[in-house]
Amino acid sequence: MRGSISPYSVLSVRREPSEKSELETQLLFGEVFYVDEIMNGWVKIKTEFDGYEGWIDERMYYPVRDKEIELWLSAPGVIIPTPMFKLIREPEKSAQLISAGSRIVFNGEDRNSFVIGHKEFYCQSTVPDRTPDLEEIAKGFLNTSYLWGGRNIFGIDCSGLSQVVFKIMGKRLPRNASQQIEHGAMVSFVEEARAGDLAFFDNPEGEITHVGICLGQGRILHASGEVRLDHLDHQGIFNRELQKYTHHLRVIKRMME
Repeated sequence: MRGSISPYSVLSVRREPSEKSELETQLLFGEVFYVDEIMNGWVKIKTEFDGYEGWIDERMYYPVRDKEIELWLSAPGVIIPTPMFKLIREPEKSAQLISAGSRIVFNGEDRNSFVIGHKEFYCQSTVPDRTPDLEEIAKGFLNTSYLWGGRNIFGIDCSGLSQVVFKIMGKRLPRNASQQIEHGAMVSFVEEARAGDLAFFDNPEGEITHVGICLGQGRILHASGEVRLDHLDHQGIFNRELQKYTHHLRVIKRMME
């Protein structure tokens, strides 16, 4: 099966094979995808992490051997927990910044360099020796602008935020809020919500349209205009700046014990 390990900081995946098409999602550095078809300068792909399908520009398709993809996926690897991480790319010795949630797999015992295909990278940032707690990771996205389909530190949507934060914590979630709500255990009362629970919100038609990360003590981190910290109660999200409720609470789910 043809595929790749993305060597790009962010790789846009579109709904249709056109630059004018809606952004469906993004691949972060080190994420794997498989190729379904190539047509008129576009590549239809399926992401390994969440099974999302869409189209990428063929110029961004960097083929990698199946065996290398298998080794990359089976190796422990490191998922970047900090907002940004700096790499040096050989042989041009150019800097490349990658976002939280990106994945790297080191060459053996050397925790400073790795390769993707024929591209060689060195770490200029220091790899953390521990994974920060969930609140620290989530707050690293504060003030990131909202971007439909986004999954990176410069633009992210509500479900992209929850998915990437949980990826760093070692848990795999689907891409969209309407899919994420199918996971986890019900939390009966908002007062029982704790850090790491996900709160889901619906529109007047009952459709799930928003998700946020509970941080405990009535706090919720979510992407709405920007990634922000607001108050959560049994009614929903209360925006102190606007002095009104902006999202209607449907349910809270516990994703991690």
